[in-house]
Amino acid sequence: MQIGIIGAGSVGAATAFALMMHGVARKITLVDINSQRAFAEAADIAHAAPFAYANKVKSGTYADLKCCEIIIITAGANQKQGESRTDLLERNVKIFAEIIPQVVKYAPNSILLVATNPVDVMTYVTLKLSNLPQSRVIGSGTVLDTARFRTDLGYHLGVSPKSIHANVLGEHGDSEVLCWDGGDAGTIPLKELAAALGCPITAEIKAKIDDDVRNAAYKIIAGKGATFYGIAGALTRICQAVTTNEYAILTVSSLHAEVEGVKDVCLSLPCVVGKRGIHSVLQPNLSSDEAQKLALSAAKLKELCLTAEQMLA
Repeated sequence: MQIGIIGAGSVGAATAFALMMHGVARKITLVDINSQRAFAEAADIAHAAPFAYANKVKSGTYADLKCCEIIIITAGANQKQGESRTDLLERNVKIFAEIIPQVVKYAPNSILLVATNPVDVMTYVTLKLSNLPQSRVIGSGTVLDTARFRTDLGYHLGVSPKSIHANVLGEHGDSEVLCWDGGDAGTIPLKELAAALGCPITAEIKAKIDDDVRNAAYKIIAGKGATFYGIAGALTRICQAVTTNEYAILTVSSLHAEVEGVKDVCLSLPCVVGKRGIHSVLQPNLSSDEAQKLALSAAKLKELCLTAEQMLA
């Protein structure tokens, strides 16, 4: 498996390193407008290969992506402290208008994995610019948010986050929906498990976890200027599902014909991910409150998708 990464900044470099250390790709190609940065990051990462897997990590141009099965797009303007993901939209639409045609020209059969924020809208933009089947245009979506949710729940309950099944759906951003009611671990609903373990999920605990998950990026950016390790892990997990044809259920972002009455919108729902990209989409069981919140999230994203489409016109 060969994987290309567009953007050799913090996210792109961290992702290349994670892919290499996990042995997900046989060859990784870094492409960046700053070719010197791409070369330096690729060389630095390649020097760690003897401690992990015998992967080849190189810098290159768009032409070097022609054999890549997956191309991860991390390029774009950085989210600044106090800036929402949607504030980035206009700047990143312009950047994608230059990137996507080049990617499709040299790698028309690849799966495009979008990480640039606002990721749901940029996934929609990528679809419009690429004209690829929607199954092969995937946004990282709420895979990271779901990991944050499960991590916080695991800390509170005293169990491994890997044993917890609880998802974040909708927007990767302020309107995301933490799905508490359908969550479980060991087939036991979260509320019952928490009571049995002596760690009840009170209104205060619920509010704290919601705040930690929903505002994680803002807090991290305030402390160190950017987030990149978490998203690198999420992107690596998605690539693993594709390269092994895993049929893993992940909360990636993709285009949906209708979500809670909102038509043609990109957001995160549980999707079956394998070698063809998104194989199928699952409709989650939601409480009435969660369904209402998902409808609001979908409506917000639909408006932003229409705005982005106007920018492309």
